[in-house]
Amino acid sequence: MPLAIVHDYLNQLGGAEKVLSSFLRLAPDATVYTSVMRAEVRDSCVPGDLPVETSFLQRLPFAVERTRLYLPLLPLAFERMNLQGHELVLSISSAFAKGIRPPDGIPHLCYCQTPMRFAWNLDGYLRYERVSSVTRAAVRLLMARFREWDVNTSKRVTEFIAISRTVQERIWRFYGRESRIVYPPVDTEMYRPVSPQEKGEYYLVLSRLLPYKRIDVAIESCNRLRLPLIVAGEGRDEPRLRRMAGATVRFAGRVSDEEARRLLACARALILVAEEDFGLTPVEAMASGTPVIAYRAGGATESVVEGETGMFFDGQEPEPLMEALRRFNPYDYDPQHCVEQARRFDVSRFLSAWQQILREYGYHAHAEAA
Repeated sequence: MPLAIVHDYLNQLGGAEKVLSSFLRLAPDATVYTSVMRAEVRDSCVPGDLPVETSFLQRLPFAVERTRLYLPLLPLAFERMNLQGHELVLSISSAFAKGIRPPDGIPHLCYCQTPMRFAWNLDGYLRYERVSSVTRAAVRLLMARFREWDVNTSKRVTEFIAISRTVQERIWRFYGRESRIVYPPVDTEMYRPVSPQEKGEYYLVLSRLLPYKRIDVAIESCNRLRLPLIVAGEGRDEPRLRRMAGATVRFAGRVSDEEARRLLACARALILVAEEDFGLTPVEAMASGTPVIAYRAGGATESVVEGETGMFFDGQEPEPLMEALRRFNPYDYDPQHCVEQARRFDVSRFLSAWQQILREYGYHAHAEAA
């Protein structure tokens, strides 16, 4: 059993799960370890015969559906995982996975999506959560413990690999550790621009519907400008977002990969208000020939070329986004330039970079995948 891949959770589909799928192309003999797992999520990103080991949380009531209820137990869930028999450990971590205890003498690579976001940016999270003052106080105490744990467990990592310059800077700031960068993978060949005649008039948000994603800003902006907006995705913030949506806003719910590609290709532009660690969706939009209107922060500043493949706005409030929407002209952006920029983040580059890294640590990745 040469390679163990440790993943935070397999109970929702997002960018990290696409990353896991790509790693499994390099390591078809790996064993996957995670805290909790939904069968449908596993089936979408893990080949059918590959073993997935879950923690003790999998057996607890509502842990899969409402993992946040067991937040204080997640560090323990990973520290108790038995990784004996593996020659190399790779964690894909945005929170807890990097806290595993590798066997003595076994290298541990961490592909860091970000240091624990909700612990280090607590005020940013609480600002958009409707919770009581008592709950806020309890959360602050817990997050103080999590920050200490996060720093201490960073010492269990042999090498950090960051998903972006944004994350690389956080790794240095919080852990005092250097890292190299490998951008996450997008299979750009799966996306195709459409003809001008097939383009729609709508703007698109394609995201999990969570408070920190700030989808409310996109909805409010399109409400006030009476612009057509499609919101594709699902999440716990959906009821609130539906209540505030006006007549020009439509919710598409959870969409298939095929429908997501169609929505991206036919959109006037993709709107991104969140500060993403990297953000696969802007790259997917560009691979579809669609420009991006993004908040000027985080990973979008590394993938989107201002004036060529999209535009930025300054501030997560309606007014800056509305000003950008007023100025936006889709004919200012060449779809082919968007496609060429997206190819800088193609899955082939990711696989090649990781094949080299794994080789440095004595693991020979599946050659056909890279």
